[in-house]
Amino acid sequence: MGLGKIFLLALLACALPARADFYVVVHASNAQRALTQKEAVDLFMGRTRAFTNGEFALVFDLPRDNPRRAAFYQALTGMSVAQVNSYWARLMFSGQSAPPQALPDETAMAGILRRNPSALGWLSREPTDAGLRTVLVLKEPPAP
Repeated sequence: MGLGKIFLLALLACALPARADFYVVVHASNAQRALTQKEAVDLFMGRTRAFTNGEFALVFDLPRDNPRRAAFYQALTGMSVAQVNSYWARLMFSGQSAPPQALPDETAMAGILRRNPSALGWLSREPTDAGLRTVLVLKEPPAP
């Protein structure tokens, strides 16, 4: 491969928009093998508190000000973070439900998922820990 081709490939790689996947993750022993996007929406948006097999799901999230959280909810629900926050404000005000418990960062998220077979959360990197299993991969939408 000539120097010109290498330069062109490097230039193209830099020109591509940076996008990432999101990994909806459970403990490796969790009986839930996979989730559809609709099932994940129902869990993260408080519409259900159980996996499809009926087992209780303890759902975790990152803090409201985490920049990856906005991209995750856009990929999951198609809603902006402002819309998601407004949704939760209405549910909490009416006493119907509470949002997923926020953890400080993805390291804490992976830790709680590793320790709790009922836990459900998300990571912006594919988990490499044998104690975790991905049940859904979401593609980050392109920036507007």
